[in-house]
Amino acid sequence: MSAQIEVQIHPTLSDISASDWDACACPEAVNGARPFDPFTTYRFLKALEDSGSVGGTSGWHGRYLTVHKNGQMIAASPLYVKSHSQGEYIFDFNWAQAFENAGGNYYPKLQMAVPFTPATGRRFLTLPGFEAEGRSALLQGAVQLAAENKLSSLHITFCTEAEAETGAQMGLLRRVSQQFHWLNTGYSDFDAFLASLAARKRKNIRRERATAQGFGGTIIQLSGDEIQPDHWNAFWQFYQDTGARKWGTPYLTRAFFDIAQETLRDDILLVLALADGRPIAGALNMIGAETLYGRYWGCIEDHPALHFELCYYQAIDFAIEHGLKRVEAGAQGEHKLARGYLPVQTHSLHWIADEGFNHAVSQFLDAEAKAVGREIEVLTEYGPFKTIPQV
Repeated sequence: MSAQIEVQIHPTLSDISASDWDACACPEAVNGARPFDPFTTYRFLKALEDSGSVGGTSGWHGRYLTVHKNGQMIAASPLYVKSHSQGEYIFDFNWAQAFENAGGNYYPKLQMAVPFTPATGRRFLTLPGFEAEGRSALLQGAVQLAAENKLSSLHITFCTEAEAETGAQMGLLRRVSQQFHWLNTGYSDFDAFLASLAARKRKNIRRERATAQGFGGTIIQLSGDEIQPDHWNAFWQFYQDTGARKWGTPYLTRAFFDIAQETLRDDILLVLALADGRPIAGALNMIGAETLYGRYWGCIEDHPALHFELCYYQAIDFAIEHGLKRVEAGAQGEHKLARGYLPVQTHSLHWIADEGFNHAVSQFLDAEAKAVGREIEVLTEYGPFKTIPQV
């Protein structure tokens, strides 16, 4: 008897078993082990949904895909119908404008991604042993959903390089972008990292850390049960300030942080600067099995270099202490280069229904990829290291 493959669409994660989802998203996370990617876990995506950060009027509407073989769930993807391009960090605003200037409707579109999260991870979540058929079914299902509903496009953002290669082989457009990551080559401590830098860069970082740490208070790192509900009251103030300046309206709701306290605190590193015991600045990181992911920063007082200390240097300290392979510091920011973070490629896939527009975007992406490659070469060459680190 031939195997029966079925793709299902779910408007809410509540329709999917947490254990079934995580068996595909993080099969390595057993017996208390950390997932490689904390963002595709059921608990993280459910926190976004239950807090109202997605759904409602957010412009992110769930169409989670699951693949079943003979009744067993073998694959899943976080998929959303989007009515805008906010919170994605792989920018297609110009594509939307060009398409609509030509008389088309760019929105709604489909987005396979973790909302508000510019971090590389698997987008085709498959049960071990079902990688090829699960990935194929998810991709075909997402394209079919877009085509049948006459949506302009499907975008699979911050996927892995292997997924990008597979998607390109299946006819999707491949896009290359850039971020800055810190790589751990086995440093014993922060001084060992500094020793790998050119003398002038090493001196600048030492000076910057001294300036930041001399702000008149203390800096603490909190994770798990060390994080208390009152810490989120402070961090919400920081997040609102940064969100209002960057995006106009913060993406996450206040309820997200309450849920994070209940279900995500073991996945979180919260770095706080305290003045007279009162938090005045903070950085939120997510902890993976091999990577620390810098996510949000904010403050209610401005102090020289404190942003760099809380977001970059404290993250490096934590990664070295816990044997993590890298720190991903989020989207953009060439200022990270001088602080030991090197440019790396990130990847996305795009399916566009209109043949003519698909061709135009394809030409643009070819030129963009060459430009990104050249920029990475130049930035790496002018980086702070004596010898480029390899992990």
